[in-house]
Order: sequence, then structure tokens, then C-alpha cells
Amino acid sequence: MNPASLKTSNFSQHLFWDINTEELDYEKNKNIIIQRVLQYGFLSDWLIIYKHYGLKVITEVTISLRDLDNKSIYFIASLSNIPVELFLCYTTKQSMPKHWDL
Repeated sequence: MNPASLKTSNFSQHLFWDINTEELDYEKNKNIIIQRVLQYGFLSDWLIIYKHYGLKVITEVTISLRDLDNKSIYFIASLSNIPVELFLCYTTKQSMPKHWDL
């Protein structure tokens, strides 16, 4: 992982609209970076984090996230061959069902 290879200017502008990107630390803030890319990013954003962090780190972070949409959960579960039941965000959703699953 080369820290110089990851720059917020390379990501889609809408991902970090509410964050001062100059203060963004790519190791300390990898949870928010990975979560935003999975939920709101484009393929080009995914390729950036995949090249920088690798699937193992992305999976570790995703497993520990408390909130993530179903599409992202199943995407990472499929790529990593890890059952969705091991993802915290999946089990959290199961314990708090909504009236409608959108």
C-alpha cells in the first residue's frame, strides 16, 4: 500500500462532500473511505480502493461496519467467500427489522 497512490482528488467528488479532505488520513479513516465507496462510489472509485487497500483489508473493514446497504454487503461477501451472517451490519439489520425493506 503506497499512501501517495491514494488521493481524494482521484475519487468521485460526491463521496467526500462533507469532509475536509486535507485532514483525511487514509489509514485512520479507511472505514469511512471504504464505506462511502461501497455505498456511493462508481467502479472507478472501487478500483482505487481495491488497488490501495486490497480485498483482505476491504473485507476486514466491511465485516466490522455497523451500517452498510445490502448491495454492498452481498458484493463483498461474494468476492471474499465469507457468509453474510459474519458481517456486523447484516446481523444488526436482522435484529432491527424495518417495516419495509427498501
